[in-house]
Amino acid sequence: MSHKKQTLGEFIIENQSSFKYSSGELSSLINSIRLAAKVVNHEVNKAGLVDIIGAAGDMNIQGEDQQKLDVYANDKFIQTLTNRNIVCGIASEEEDDFISINSQDENHQNKYVVLIDPLDGSSNIDVNVSVGTIFSIYRRVTPVGTPVKLEDFLQKGSEQVAAGYVVYGTSTMLVYTTGDGVNGFTLNPAIGSFYLSHPEMQFPVDGTIYSVNEGNYIHFPQGIKNYIKYCQEEEGDRPYTSRYIGSLVSDFHRNMIKGGVYLYPQSSKNPNGKLRLLYECNPMAFLAEQANGKASDGFTRIMDIEPAELHQRVPFICGSKNMVEKAEAFMRKA
Repeated sequence: MSHKKQTLGEFIIENQSSFKYSSGELSSLINSIRLAAKVVNHEVNKAGLVDIIGAAGDMNIQGEDQQKLDVYANDKFIQTLTNRNIVCGIASEEEDDFISINSQDENHQNKYVVLIDPLDGSSNIDVNVSVGTIFSIYRRVTPVGTPVKLEDFLQKGSEQVAAGYVVYGTSTMLVYTTGDGVNGFTLNPAIGSFYLSHPEMQFPVDGTIYSVNEGNYIHFPQGIKNYIKYCQEEEGDRPYTSRYIGSLVSDFHRNMIKGGVYLYPQSSKNPNGKLRLLYECNPMAFLAEQANGKASDGFTRIMDIEPAELHQRVPFICGSKNMVEKAEAFMRKA
């Protein structure tokens, strides 16, 4: 490396003036996520050495068998965020209800809530495919000094103050936004520091990749079927390439770098879609929009949806702007 790469810590300090709240709070929030990500990364990378085939025996709120590693990641993120004394509440995919956290001075002085999918794509763990963590951060709406309530979590995506993901892949990356663009940091495992490797990430306006589980084609709405057929036609730069990993973080990450669209529509099996609005779609939508992309449920901007419940599901189309708009056009026409 010819020039010294900036660390995540240095980057936060240098850019905290663009964060519209107290600068120390932002550092504290991102630092606690960075710390938990390093711990989880260590565990994910040695997953093959421990018995991870055995599920942890519990089913999570979504009725999915939990694997030991998701439980571990969930515990680590909750523990780290609680210890840092900055959040007043956490909602996780793995927990039925939100967790209220009292500040160390015992009077609920903390101002932020974090919504998290601690290990997205966990069905891929035992086949050595990338998994990730997704996080979304809001300022509470209830008064400071009182215990956190459900309404602190049920905020529209447009109210997010920060969001991001960690992808535990061939290299481990932390990608996040505070509403001032998207930056990606790669972990150097030898010294345990994240370095700015992908400054000012942007979706190409157009792309040639579509990511969808075509096994569910028969169950998709007509508009999505028509869009998929359009992607497969021989015309111009089509047919597009189909790439689907089945880890939202990995699929999103690749499409942001290469240009593409990710689709998880509603289906006859999942009439409301399958992905969760609050801790999967909203944070990804915030990142997409900050990276010149777009996120929609087929008709509406994801970040404009008024959440009604913690584990609410929505259809999700996200990625390069022109591709998302084309898919929306097919949805409207059908």
